[in-house]
Amino acid sequence: MTEILALIPARGGSKGIPRKNIRSFAGYPLIAWSIAAAKQSGLVTRIIVSTDDDEIAAVAREWGAETPFMRPTELAQDKTLDLPVFEHALKWLAENENYKPDVLIQLRPTSPIRPRDLVDDAVRILL
Repeated sequence: MTEILALIPARGGSKGIPRKNIRSFAGYPLIAWSIAAAKQSGLVTRIIVSTDDDEIAAVAREWGAETPFMRPTELAQDKTLDLPVFEHALKWLAENENYKPDVLIQLRPTSPIRPRDLVDDAVRILL
């Protein structure tokens, strides 16, 4: 079976819209939309939220995502690029769980409106 990890980056220190990743959007926390998209996928095998924030981690778990680690503060800054966040997650999972996904997809909390089949269609292109 192909291991497909959906990684949702959600730091706590948003300056433009404070606490945006857990603010309500159409009745649900913003992050819940990305978690739901991953859960609706027939191909995603694991959903992890990378965050530095305990409250975001708790909301993520409530909606069905895992938060097996907390993101270090130095990877949760305004100008932090995505690649180091992904590298941290993959390294932690490999070292602590011996988990190495075949495919990694990013689902941003700030893109809550996705067509139902978008995630699986994108994964199929990668495969």
